[in-house]
Amino acid sequence: EEAVALGDRVIVMSARPGEIVADINVPFPRPRDVLDLRRQPQFGQLIFDVWQLLARSKTQEKGVSPLAKETSEGIVSQSMSAPKPTAAELERLSRPSWTERFVSVVGKFSPLLVLVLWELLTQVGTVDARFFPSPSSIASVFWQELVDGTLLVDTLATLKRVAIGFVAGGVPAVILGLVLGLWPTARQLIAPIFSALYPVPKIATFPLLLLVLGVGEAPKYTIIAIVVFFLVFFNTLTGVRYAPRIYLDVAQNLGSSTLNTFRLIALPAALPSIFTGLRLGLGTGFVVIAAVEFVGARSGLGYAIWSSWQIFAVEKMYVNIIAISLLGYVCILLLEWIEYASMPWSRGNR
Repeated sequence: EEAVALGDRVIVMSARPGEIVADINVPFPRPRDVLDLRRQPQFGQLIFDVWQLLARSKTQEKGVSPLAKETSEGIVSQSMSAPKPTAAELERLSRPSWTERFVSVVGKFSPLLVLVLWELLTQVGTVDARFFPSPSSIASVFWQELVDGTLLVDTLATLKRVAIGFVAGGVPAVILGLVLGLWPTARQLIAPIFSALYPVPKIATFPLLLLVLGVGEAPKYTIIAIVVFFLVFFNTLTGVRYAPRIYLDVAQNLGSSTLNTFRLIALPAALPSIFTGLRLGLGTGFVVIAAVEFVGARSGLGYAIWSSWQIFAVEKMYVNIIAISLLGYVCILLLEWIEYASMPWSRGNR
């Protein structure tokens, strides 16, 4: 019924070995009103013919005389021996339409189209270049910053802070999440502490870290580690808790050691959740480091953004915003590659 109501052609297949036994043209014009179609005798007759073809193709053997029937409205139901669609016809039917191909191409180049439109609007004066400079001027400043090394120095400074904080917060979070996930008693005692601390705005603790650790790199590493820790910890804990319990029971019944249970069952089961937490932590780390470098650094992309704002160097501000975006994107891609290499069993789902 759905095939006749929605399609222009209905191709009927037999049971095993699954051969095409009929190719039916649906005569109803478009646009179609499904409720109105149900009132037409032709609709019901065509559905009946399709069902007959399905029933015959399942029960009859090859070589039986073809089913040919003409309805009272002149609709000819295709026979079981009707010519099968050629490979070329099937390939043509499987190809996307012109509209689908056009949308796909435009979608792939949509960022470039946005830049072109931005450039044009800036050149004609529709967009205020003081606040939204043209992409060409931003690209020119980007190249100058890259050639004189300023952009590279700030990028490496930001990358170093995020990388150290990411490792310092992510590794303990994974270990603690796995441990608490495997031991319910410890989880009930310790996990509520982290649940209570999690809502505290992490960036609000930066002044306290400056008081405790002093002005330098340590507070920056620590604030990134704190941000990453909570996101990775809760995702790891969830991954272990919702792992199939039967695996842990089998390991226990077979006398698996705690280390083997930890390494061979809990960790692989939690890996998808762990990498989800790592991606969230890495992305949030770049957000936080920019804010931290605004006020607590003399280098880095966040510092460059802030200093550019102070002297109203708008193009340079855009350059550093783009740079930190690209840096975060590349790091996320690298993490996804590590995830892909670490979980070969999940490659079929990508």
